[in-house]
Amino acid sequence: MLSNFLIFLFISISLIITVSGYGSTGTIAAAFGDNGFFCAIDASGNQEVICWDRENTNPGVISGYSPPMTSLSGGEGFLCAITSNTSRAFCWNLQDPSVNLVPRAFQYNSYLHIASGNNHVCAINGLYYSGPEYGPVHCWEYSDNTNFTSGGLWNSSFHSPNIDSLMFRKIVSGDGFTCGVTKDIDLVCWGPKSNDLSVSNNEELEVLASGRNSICGVSKDSGQLQCFGDETEFGVIPNRPRFIAISAGANHYCGIREDDHGVECWGRNLNSSSSAPNTSGFVAISSSDSTTCGIRELDLVLDCWRVHDSSKPDFSPPLELCSPGLCSPRGNCGDGWFAFNASILKESELTSLCSFHSLNICLRCGISCLDGYFPSSTCNPNADRVCTPCSLCQNSSCYGICNIRAEKLREHEQKEQKDVRRLVIIIGCSVLGFLVMLIGLSFIPKMTKDRKRDDEERSRMTCCFCFDKNSIEADPDPVPQSILLPTAVSLGETKIFRLSELKDATHGFKEFNELGRGYCAEMGERLLVYEYMPHGTLHDHLHGDLSQLDWSMRLKIMLQAARGLDYLHNEVDPPIIHRDVKTSNILLDGEMCARIADFGLVSSNERDLSKSDREGDVYDFGIVLLEILSGRKAIDRECDPPGIAEWAVPLIRKGKAAAIIDRNIGLPRNVEPLLKLAELAELAVRENPNERPNIRNLLSFLDLIVKSGLTF
Repeated sequence: MLSNFLIFLFISISLIITVSGYGSTGTIAAAFGDNGFFCAIDASGNQEVICWDRENTNPGVISGYSPPMTSLSGGEGFLCAITSNTSRAFCWNLQDPSVNLVPRAFQYNSYLHIASGNNHVCAINGLYYSGPEYGPVHCWEYSDNTNFTSGGLWNSSFHSPNIDSLMFRKIVSGDGFTCGVTKDIDLVCWGPKSNDLSVSNNEELEVLASGRNSICGVSKDSGQLQCFGDETEFGVIPNRPRFIAISAGANHYCGIREDDHGVECWGRNLNSSSSAPNTSGFVAISSSDSTTCGIRELDLVLDCWRVHDSSKPDFSPPLELCSPGLCSPRGNCGDGWFAFNASILKESELTSLCSFHSLNICLRCGISCLDGYFPSSTCNPNADRVCTPCSLCQNSSCYGICNIRAEKLREHEQKEQKDVRRLVIIIGCSVLGFLVMLIGLSFIPKMTKDRKRDDEERSRMTCCFCFDKNSIEADPDPVPQSILLPTAVSLGETKIFRLSELKDATHGFKEFNELGRGYCAEMGERLLVYEYMPHGTLHDHLHGDLSQLDWSMRLKIMLQAARGLDYLHNEVDPPIIHRDVKTSNILLDGEMCARIADFGLVSSNERDLSKSDREGDVYDFGIVLLEILSGRKAIDRECDPPGIAEWAVPLIRKGKAAAIIDRNIGLPRNVEPLLKLAELAELAVRENPNERPNIRNLLSFLDLIVKSGLTF
């Protein structure tokens, strides 16, 4: 009977309905099964399609043998799309993307919406770029989704005169069913397995997604999530504020939260440690069997993660910028929405991401930000709210959001000012007392009784690229108090302080003020005072709690650290080998300039250094480059393999350097300089020292890459 075939749900649904997931439509979609893959529409303005599979084999644009596309929908081992120039249906798999799997009877029809199921496809007749936003639905079915050459069947189990008479606005498909919203805002499900959904609902739904054997939707009035069908696919339904988009995979669903645009997943046997990345919100997501990928709102870069555990995702996306949403003929996006502005990509010739420039990409406004960020501006019709790291919170407007109490902030500022005044590092001289340096910005010559020799040595060191003008040095020889300088004076680039002042600053040289110690083999004492490093170490910013470094700052630090090493290897006589180059030994001063610290000293009779000594520093610096590029620790026991070189080098040598790039910060529009840096790092960490560049050559390469510039 007809009641066994059709389920009519008379629900008043808002005109704007977001659908995503298995068999749903968006700018990113996934094909399920052993031959599964992801595809996304790029942000070049050409609406080309980028695809990648599990092995990430030759990921990239497939436009050379397929048309540009405006929306995607995934089925079992295949994807379908609406072409952007003709509004026609195009279906393909990765075995041969040039072949259109749409049956010939449907290839020349225009469609405004498409939804792929397990082995069937339904599409709404019409034009996505003009005309009414509804139309009749056409469905075809594949008899064998492992061999599509047999084409589709018009007289399939999804064809019915009752469905032919309805006008649909949106549709989603699963395994043996399709559900759609009609022109009259009613929800209708049909197909041989539609009864298995057991849908019983009288609320308006504004977001809808389908899994293989289930559907989930968000109530327009309450914002609550409701799911129907196979409970093993969605598990315990989260009780939280509304989602603005949902995607479905195998035994899991994921949704984009309305408030902060973060992603939350739920489903059977879902591991809480498998949460989505929390450094950026998302504008679009799609799920395969066990992996969810999304387009980040921060920079429109792709990101993927496993949903059921925290292991490495099956799919590693290419480093490409992708379209944040569907192109629509809507002139005014409406309240709570904003029109995406392509000018933020800073491409002078790029005015729109849509083939027809009269179209808009309408996106939902964010209200709040993820943990660790605060909204520094609110959403308006032309731009979303801007989320700023809490480390940059400067006034009471963000104290509450960032959990900063005003009195605590004042205490922190006062303590920092006090530290700047009082903090000293007391270091004894080396065995031969030749030199103690803080490379990058600070070079302090040893003090001797021969002031003329000191002045000559000091002038010889002015070739360094930046000096520490706040450094303090005490006379090493005990001198009666009566003839000590009455106040601090400057000798060249060095300030001299009275011993009594140092004693007062350190509370009588108490051990709790001591940050470091060498020893002294000669008579007398030698004390060096370095300025306070307010921005900590590079390690703190990459792996600790300090604020993230953007790519411009990371490149600046790379270059400054390389210059410091070059000075040690090639300018100092005799040369100095650091022997412990690492991110925790690269300090950042008040102007975020890099300084290399804690290096070994070479005495005057150690001139005959081998090439491998210098190339050992080059190897260590290569590890630093990999850390800066990837954001991963040099050794991370939670990763496999734990060593950063063992993980990154094979990817770089396979031409997959994009897979190691840190995606926790906004990426530049042109990523080529970062990929070149990855190749340079691979050279620096080669096992054979003879194959590594020396620091002077490495510095030259770095300088060229940095000068090529990044476009944001």
